[in-house]
Amino acid sequence: MRILVLGAGGFIGGHAAAALRAAGHDVVAGRIDYTRAQAREDWLPALHGMDAVVNAVGIIRERGRRTFQALHDAAPRALFDGCASCGVRRVIQISALGADAASSSRFHLTKRSADDYLARLDLEWTIVQPSIVFGEGGASARLFTLLATLPVTPLPGEGGQRVQPIHVADLAALITRLIESPLRLKLPAVGPRDLDLREWLSLLRAQLGLGPPRFLAVPLWAVPVERETLQMLERGNTASPALITKVLGRPPRAPERFVEPGEGKLLANRAKLDWLLPLLRGSLGLVWIVSGVVSLGLYPVEESLAMLQRVGLTGAFARLTLYGSALLDIALGVATLFLHRKILWQLQAALILGYTAIISVFLPELWLHPFGPVLKNLPMLAALIVLHELAGRR
Repeated sequence: MRILVLGAGGFIGGHAAAALRAAGHDVVAGRIDYTRAQAREDWLPALHGMDAVVNAVGIIRERGRRTFQALHDAAPRALFDGCASCGVRRVIQISALGADAASSSRFHLTKRSADDYLARLDLEWTIVQPSIVFGEGGASARLFTLLATLPVTPLPGEGGQRVQPIHVADLAALITRLIESPLRLKLPAVGPRDLDLREWLSLLRAQLGLGPPRFLAVPLWAVPVERETLQMLERGNTASPALITKVLGRPPRAPERFVEPGEGKLLANRAKLDWLLPLLRGSLGLVWIVSGVVSLGLYPVEESLAMLQRVGLTGAFARLTLYGSALLDIALGVATLFLHRKILWQLQAALILGYTAIISVFLPELWLHPFGPVLKNLPMLAALIVLHELAGRR
């Protein structure tokens, strides 16, 4: 079959496209701007010659024109109308578990609206409703592995929220089965059993080869996530696995086996970088900011000017140098907290080397100072090298 996969550049869509190709299908990765494809006619060129469509486009938060209404509802409705008008009978809609009559979040409400619209059309449709999806490249997998690797794992409330994660390989296999044998129904795509968030993170940490977790309960009002996201988690994310087991011909993978043997340490190290790098950036930025603030007057200005005089700077030019350098330090600190650019690390390294060279020539005794004000430049440079080499990582 010739299949148009929308969202093939994303996590679920990418795995679905790979599974469909492996099954011998001709997969076309759709590159269509959902924020503009709001009418049936916008979809007809992309649908020409297709036998089936998989819609795996979705967002977890809005940004600019990429709204829930546009991407989850308006564009899919136009897509489904296009399928009906040009003879593309088979449609797999990737929705979300919880997009039902009890939904209240905009994420779920817009998914449900498109699902209900599709269900009224005379097409061979299946609406797949995944729970939390775990696998390489997934945003939720990255978040949960990060949490699992922390020295102390924060839990919203007591961590009793019910989840039922499914491995992305099972979800991709399910999509392939449904393309080949469609079912007109809403199908919960869940793992074999539900568990609470505390147990889920404990299982994940064990698979990463780490010791027993240490949990810290965080009041719900203090959890730094959007309220709607927290409400969806509090509501729970579970369903019966009977239907997916029947379609797959086997139970989905158990959460105890989500991480392949031998991959735990590698995955743990990647996850640790997700919080170690921000920690490194934050501490480095704080050093620059505090240094600048101290130079603006917390440290006696006259003593700072006396050191500048030994370098050969006096009068108004010395004060300009002192305050200008302090403001530059503060600016670099703020930039370090919010920007992740190689040029930023290069600039800081050059500045530290410049400061070190000047001190070595005019104030060499500071190398022997018991507090090590110059020696501390060495770990600063090492930190900058690490950030420079990993600048493309988020």
